[in-house]
Amino acid sequence: MAGNSSQKQKLLHVADILNKKTDEQHPLTADEIVAELEKRGIFAERKSVYSDIQELRDFGLDILKTRSVKSGFYLVSRDWDPVEIRLLCDAVLSAEFITGNKSRELVDNLCGSLSENQGAEIKKQLFLENRKKEKNEEIYYNIDKIQRAISESRKIHCTYRRRKAQWGGKIATESKEFTVSPYALLWEDDRYYLIGNNEKYDNLMHLRLDRIKSAEITNSPSRSFEEVSEYKNTFDVADYARKISNAFGGKTETVELKCKNEMLEQMFDRFGDDIRIRALSDGCFTFKVSMAQSAGLTADIVSFGDSVEVLRPESLRKSVLEAAEKICRLYKK
Repeated sequence: MAGNSSQKQKLLHVADILNKKTDEQHPLTADEIVAELEKRGIFAERKSVYSDIQELRDFGLDILKTRSVKSGFYLVSRDWDPVEIRLLCDAVLSAEFITGNKSRELVDNLCGSLSENQGAEIKKQLFLENRKKEKNEEIYYNIDKIQRAISESRKIHCTYRRRKAQWGGKIATESKEFTVSPYALLWEDDRYYLIGNNEKYDNLMHLRLDRIKSAEITNSPSRSFEEVSEYKNTFDVADYARKISNAFGGKTETVELKCKNEMLEQMFDRFGDDIRIRALSDGCFTFKVSMAQSAGLTADIVSFGDSVEVLRPESLRKSVLEAAEKICRLYKK
């Protein structure tokens, strides 16, 4: 008879086998569990497996015996069900800022929370190849450092890279050093951003994480976001995200747009479900939104053609007009 220590180890292995090898479509009989134990160098009798399963049930594991597919035992309840894991895997694969290697690792970890059969079935339906993915593996470690700096209210020092077009079609990379008080991490428009304060200025800034190199936590305490922003007590990441629009910066002000009725859903998608519209008699509607003027906003409005008109501010009307005139000149050559 196995000693007490071996018996405890066997119980853990039975739990692991039920977790990895079984689900509703793939139950295991007591004899099959005995065979799986033997593969692991643990020898047991069928009766002891029944006792182990009952002990695991008493501990709280949801183990059922079924005869619907075949007679056997399977683990019913898990931390995640297959649909949830599939959604999380799709989110990982669609996120450009997660590198290919890290995406594969995360998918393996997620699917590892299911039975082997369930995990394998999900992986067969996932496609990573030919997806646009970040190549900077450092981003994963920078997220960890920045998150710790936010929790500990300490500044970070980093190198920030930007690409710059040069004469002759060459692309150069220029770098700048920043010391930043970090306040939040924001995932917006399939990019990850650090929101913080450059110690040289009294305002907020946002940096793309995939462009950050060599982030290091300093010993200097962060400035309070209340000193450099309108937010009090809690930093409102959602509000800041709405105001920066496509994360291209610019001064925040009230923008009023007039749109054809068929543009309603697109406006909700672009500016959020909480915009308040005012219906007009000419088949159009107007609404106001507080946000930053930016190259991204101008480009979006131009892309809507004659379906969207800027009513104010005048500076944005002028920006859209200039962009449209540039397009006209391009095609009149």
